[in-house]
Amino acid sequence: QVQLVESGGGLVQPGGSLRLSCAASGSIRSINTMGWYRQAPGKQRELVAAITPGGTTTYADSVKGRFTISRDNAKNTVYLQMNSLKSEDTAIYYCNADRIAYARGGNLYNYWGQGTQVTVSS
Repeated sequence: QVQLVESGGGLVQPGGSLRLSCAASGSIRSINTMGWYRQAPGKQRELVAAITPGGTTTYADSVKGRFTISRDNAKNTVYLQMNSLKSEDTAIYYCNADRIAYARGGNLYNYWGQGTQVTVSS
């Protein structure tokens, strides 16, 4: 069974930094685009950043220059380095894989982790 497990969330002061990790486990052959989304209370889930297996990245305008997404394909892990955090970054952050190829064939589409809370507050 495939799992996406996020870690690294927590409470940080404005201007601080956090690094989120999302590790995929299970009998996986490959993962296509991986991304981080977030959902604040009363708001819709939104894309924060995404990265293809080849390293092409996409960022929401609100995080450009402050957040960096990266991945380790050998470890099936994606990271989100968040710097200069603001109170408006407070949300639950979710990891997503748009397609996971099983080692024995078959695919899993649009798969989500359970989320990790990020709170930016003084």
